[in-house]
Amino acid sequence: MYKYLKYILPICVPLFILYLPLSAFPFEGMTIVQQRIAAIFVFATLSWILEPIPIHATSVAIITFELLLVSDKALILFRGGESLQQYGDPISYVDIMATFASPIIMLFLGGFFLAIAATKYRLDVNLARVLLKPFGQQPRFLMLGLMLITGLFSMFMSNTATTAMMLSILGPVIALFSPKDPGRVAFALCIPLAANIGGIGTPIGTPPNAIALKYLQGENSINFAEWMAFGVPFTIILMAFSWYLINKIFPANQREIVLDIQGEFLKTPKALLVYAVFIITILLWLMGSVHGMNSYTVAMIPVTIFLMAGIITKDDLKKISWDVLWLVSGGIALGLALDKSGLAALIVYSIPFDSFSPYVVLVGAAFLSLLMANFMSNTATANLLMPIMATLGVSMSSLIPLGGEVTLLLVITFASSLGMSLPISTPPNALAHATGHIKTKDMAKVGVIVGVSGILLSFIMVWILNLVGHI
Repeated sequence: MYKYLKYILPICVPLFILYLPLSAFPFEGMTIVQQRIAAIFVFATLSWILEPIPIHATSVAIITFELLLVSDKALILFRGGESLQQYGDPISYVDIMATFASPIIMLFLGGFFLAIAATKYRLDVNLARVLLKPFGQQPRFLMLGLMLITGLFSMFMSNTATTAMMLSILGPVIALFSPKDPGRVAFALCIPLAANIGGIGTPIGTPPNAIALKYLQGENSINFAEWMAFGVPFTIILMAFSWYLINKIFPANQREIVLDIQGEFLKTPKALLVYAVFIITILLWLMGSVHGMNSYTVAMIPVTIFLMAGIITKDDLKKISWDVLWLVSGGIALGLALDKSGLAALIVYSIPFDSFSPYVVLVGAAFLSLLMANFMSNTATANLLMPIMATLGVSMSSLIPLGGEVTLLLVITFASSLGMSLPISTPPNALAHATGHIKTKDMAKVGVIVGVSGILLSFIMVWILNLVGHI
């Protein structure tokens, strides 16, 4: 029965919402446009959770439904109502379609270009070889090195690509363990954990971070270096805790490991150009306040140079994770519709949040985000919660002493990236589980502890930032 429900619910529930009279909704002054966006929101929620179709297809469907149902160029049968006031204000079709080329999309495109070029010219493998050398041959310290390298790469590269690369390096190491040695589990598990945690460190490390930046604008804006100022310490502390936890739960019986990664840095002109662009791009991202360019503008530099120099070819372009870009664009379009139509504000303002303790709101929102992120895409979780929480952060005056909108959005962002208890929670988890060295119960045991600990740490971090006046 369940296999049919996952196809039936995403269709039937939104249709039910569409055909309800406006008076049936508990929101005074709701318009037809808002009703249709509510139906699209429910469709997106159910489709992202149940996955009757690929999650990136859901995002494309969101944009198409918005164009057909609520844009100023919608199908003529769907325009107007009993009165213009009841129908509401349509959304510009230009704004909806522009989500395919949002600055956030360009930011991720730049990150994908860097990742492909680094892999193509063996920059990633050679960096791992050089950087792991100081960690010696004891399993626990070698694991620490692997986690630090993975976390570092995942700050600037796709977490999925980083995990795939590090797991390929890890293969010969795991082979040195006996079949029943807990060290097998520990080493296979440390890579996805480090990738998931490391992505929190920079705005481009994971999609929820970039989505949060969309709502952290104006007086609440955070640049690349400011994000790293709290993201990197958070990452280091949580990764250190995760390393200790893994070693405690899965202590390795093997006393010594010799990690042998062959190869050397390429010296060809194109390889040297890749090294230079990689370093320059990261430096420009870090020094935005000096040169005046934002991270979105900087992201276009490697794209342009690599294409002009022939480093990224048309065959390489096929390797870009277009599904991730479409997924993010659908989330941006959903947030645009909720915001422009006034639906998010209508929902939030209809609930007496001021009667709740701000601590209850923060804790509840964080654990809701963590729960959702364990069963659906972290990006989809951020896409669904961010527009609503952004409006809530502005409207709830009792949150102001705790940092207001910025605090709420940061807690939600961190929590959505900490959902990593199941193989389906994140692509890095799925890749690691596919190695056959990790059981679901082992992943859940560590993932739940790290996730809850990460939320508690995020509360401490934002409290400190608020205390010193950075929020």
